[in-house]
Amino acid sequence: MARVKGGPKGHLRHKKILKMNKGNFGTRHRLFRRANETMLKGLWYAYRDRRTRKRDLRKLWIARINAAARLNGMNYSRLMHALKLAGITINRKVLADLAVRDPQAFTAVVSKAKAV
Repeated sequence: MARVKGGPKGHLRHKKILKMNKGNFGTRHRLFRRANETMLKGLWYAYRDRRTRKRDLRKLWIARINAAARLNGMNYSRLMHALKLAGITINRKVLADLAVRDPQAFTAVVSKAKAV
C-alpha cells in the first residue's frame, strides 16, 4: 500500500498547531509532534482550570469576609447565619467586595445582621 503524507492540508494543519504554540520554549514551538503534545496539554489545563478558578475565587471571598467580620466582632459562619436570619441576600462576591472597597458599608451590613 502506498504511503499517504497529507499534502497541503497536512501542512496547513501543522502550521495551525505551530502557530498556537508561539511563545513556548525550544522544540515545543518548532517541532509538530512536541507542539501538538504541548497544545493538547495546554487546552486540557485551560478547560480544567476554568472550573478550578471558580473554587479559588470563592475561597478568596470567604477569607476576605471572615477577616472583615472579625474586625467587626463576628466570625464568618456566625455572620452568614445572621445574614440569613435577617433576610439579607447578598452573595459572597459582593460581600467580599464591600469588605475590601467600602468597610463602612460592610460594617453597616454586619450591624443589621447583629440586630436580629
